[in-house]
Amino acid sequence: MIVVINGETTELELETLAEIVAHFKLDPNLVVTEVDNLIIEVEERSATKLYEGMKIEIVQFVGGG
Repeated sequence: MIVVINGETTELELETLAEIVAHFKLDPNLVVTEVDNLIIEVEERSATKLYEGMKIEIVQFVGGG
């Protein structure tokens, strides 16, 4: 299936938003996910099924000083 992640067209064989976060080895508690301009909470990612053409934004928090 082809989805758009952070503006890049990507082909994936995954089923849920939670699987995308895991696929990129991101800490699920340190990222914000947005699907088609709606923020998806951490607890909703496993239930958020992917579909062709879905537009996903993933923003990771980075600390530093």
